[in-house]
Amino acid sequence: MNIAPFGLSIALICSSEDCSFGAEDPSSDSLLPLGSVVQGKVATRFINEVASIIMVDYQEKQFAQGVIPSTFMRREGAPKERELLCGRLIDRPIRPLFPPGFYHEVQVMASVLSSDGKQDPDVMAANATSAALMLSDIPWGGPIGVIRVGRVSGQFIVNPSMDELNLSDLNLVYACTRDKTLMIDVQAREISEKDLEAALRLAHPEAVKYLEPQTRLAAKAGKKKKEYTLSMVSESTYERIRSLAEAPIEAVFTDPTYGKFERGEALDNITQNVKRILEEECDEHGLKVLSKTVDNVRKQVVRKRIIADGVRLDGRSLDEVRPLYCEAGNLPVLHGSSIFNRGDTQVLCTVTLGAPADAQQLDSVVGPPSKRFMLHYSFPPFCINEVGKRVGLNRREVGHGTLAEKALLAVLPPEDDCPYTVRVNAEVMASDGSTSMASVCAGSMALMDAGIPLREHVAGLSVGLVSETDPSTGEITDYRILTDILGLEDHLGDMDFKIAGTRNGVTAIQLDIKPAGIPLDIICECLEPARKGRLQILDHMEQEIYVPRAQDGRNSPRILTLKYSNDAIRRLIGPLGALKRKIEEETGGKISVGDGSVTIVAKNQSVLDKLMEKIDFIVGREIVKGGVYKGIVTSIKEYGAFVEFNGGQQGLLHISELSHEPVSRISDVVSIGKVLNVMCIGLDVRGNINLSLKATLPKLGPKTKSAVEPAAPSELTPKVWKPANNVQENQEDTNDQSGSSVETLSSIIIRSVAECDEAEKSAGLTQKSKAKAPPADAKKLKIGMEVTAKVHQIRTHGLVLDLGGDVRGMYRFENGSRRDFKVGEELQVKCSSFSSKGIPVMLLV
Repeated sequence: MNIAPFGLSIALICSSEDCSFGAEDPSSDSLLPLGSVVQGKVATRFINEVASIIMVDYQEKQFAQGVIPSTFMRREGAPKERELLCGRLIDRPIRPLFPPGFYHEVQVMASVLSSDGKQDPDVMAANATSAALMLSDIPWGGPIGVIRVGRVSGQFIVNPSMDELNLSDLNLVYACTRDKTLMIDVQAREISEKDLEAALRLAHPEAVKYLEPQTRLAAKAGKKKKEYTLSMVSESTYERIRSLAEAPIEAVFTDPTYGKFERGEALDNITQNVKRILEEECDEHGLKVLSKTVDNVRKQVVRKRIIADGVRLDGRSLDEVRPLYCEAGNLPVLHGSSIFNRGDTQVLCTVTLGAPADAQQLDSVVGPPSKRFMLHYSFPPFCINEVGKRVGLNRREVGHGTLAEKALLAVLPPEDDCPYTVRVNAEVMASDGSTSMASVCAGSMALMDAGIPLREHVAGLSVGLVSETDPSTGEITDYRILTDILGLEDHLGDMDFKIAGTRNGVTAIQLDIKPAGIPLDIICECLEPARKGRLQILDHMEQEIYVPRAQDGRNSPRILTLKYSNDAIRRLIGPLGALKRKIEEETGGKISVGDGSVTIVAKNQSVLDKLMEKIDFIVGREIVKGGVYKGIVTSIKEYGAFVEFNGGQQGLLHISELSHEPVSRISDVVSIGKVLNVMCIGLDVRGNINLSLKATLPKLGPKTKSAVEPAAPSELTPKVWKPANNVQENQEDTNDQSGSSVETLSSIIIRSVAECDEAEKSAGLTQKSKAKAPPADAKKLKIGMEVTAKVHQIRTHGLVLDLGGDVRGMYRFENGSRRDFKVGEELQVKCSSFSSKGIPVMLLV
């Protein structure tokens, strides 16, 4: 074996010895294996039946890349998703080449023993499998050649490296014999059918180069193939079953009103009727071969009708697509949903959006470490009217889901435009052919319903083939291409060619065949009918939903990435991440911290608002004029209040910015500890931040404005202001007026300094004449409240006052206000503000 320098992949082959390869008596009653040796016309009817049990196990050993497995036992465990897919990639081209009637169990074990990560080992493993089968004594119609073709900057590359594959808009895996195609697997970025055909015609001669070395190796070191004898149904038995079943089967297949389940039930009834007749005739040999023979009769009836008349089971023409129905947003509670019907095939797709941290982590010798887009395909037993047990990973489900995933990857937006981790669930509700392509159509609509900005819709369908071959040469003499095949047409036909793409080109292909190869010319001919059928489906999908839905008001997650300094991020995380965890628990959102960035993931817009509110309060954000911030009042002065906001910054909320209405006392509007939404209105000459509360409040209505608007100039008269001790009386008179809910201008006093001093003295005399104020309560003390205090201590710059209730205040001596005080002396004081430590600052009344 020629080992490439970039790695080593080995394939071991074994077959079971439960049944011998020796000849069995054709006249015995047992159903013998059917093969390529033809005796009479009966055996030719089973020439396409391959009954061998093949198991392909592909495993990537962790030591191949110098890594110890991360599992608990530090051993390779159950097959990963990629290993299942590579196993299917090997199985699909080798299965058609086993001879019909070969019933032995065959197991292929392909293990990656060394890899430098520069090449994908799946193609090498497929070629190694072919070489191992050639060396074994198992009858097999190989060898095969498998290659990968990429395209970078318009130039095709054979067996590209992983770096080249990342730049390529085509990833084509092609398998063939010397003159026929066996398997095609494509992932592309909207490649045209013309370019795809050119890639296929380039791939075939390149893959044929791998055949001659395997032939020489087998001639030099291969084992002799074991002989085996075909099992044949006797001519009389076959003719008897055909005469009983053919006419009723034709009647069922020519009635287009039958649905899948009705047709299947009718065919089962035919089989039971034939069985009943054979039991009456005591034909034991006929009973043993009944199921296989009836299935062969069905195949001949269907194929003859399609070849001769060009009419299919349900009455459609060869290039006709089944009736379509699609609906997007049928489950409004989910992030995205859609349902797609094509005939009796129905698929329900849902979309779930998650955070970048929800991406699937991959562990393979090549490829990316994670993926953010996943499509999970589910094929429950009820969709085919059966009862079954759901167990673990199913190879077929993984393969079909990956095909649909590759088809949609080409139209996904870049991660910068759509940072979500996206999971699409394709639930097959009913199956009658090509559910994987229905999953592509439903998935495309569900993604648009979730608001994912896809470049184009993606649709897909399956193309089939029914052919007639020359028994002597095996060459195809006549054939018909079928667009959008039914499940029964897939079972009785020669090919299942799944093609998905947009209006601009192909995004994914999967070709599986039953005979031992199909000419490449026929494969290329199938591309055009597939394109026409795809365009029909896209028309229906675009009528339902054409552009991504807006996420405003929808129950979809929100993701926001913010840039912060490392110091700000440290404040947000807190010691050992305690503050970050607390925020997540309180809001229900998630915070992911990167190098200089913070990614916020919230379930909906309300959760995002809560997260941003807490983050802004701790870390802050860039302060801009006109920006609204949430802050807390830390101190109150005569001229305004100081507000802490935006992660510890201080701003001044001037008394004139408290309300649209005139404010006489700051304590009437705000108090220490109160949380406010304030707007930044600019900076003063010293760089201090000026804030406004009234800018965030709604303005007064027209009626309110008219109450404070000045009179016309002709009506203006000199205003005589009453003394300060009459202000309360004016306010009482105003409150007595019915229907007046607005403060009048009489509560605003404009005076000179001398008038203010006289007013304060007269107010002090008035207050002294009243009863003494009660002792202060620390919790109830507010700015402007007058209380009776006792001198507790006399200091150089002021007094320490006992306000009662173990509350201490301070009075600072002002210029000219110092006089002789005595400890225990009672004073009438008024609270003017609070210090930064919360101590009341008092003024003498």
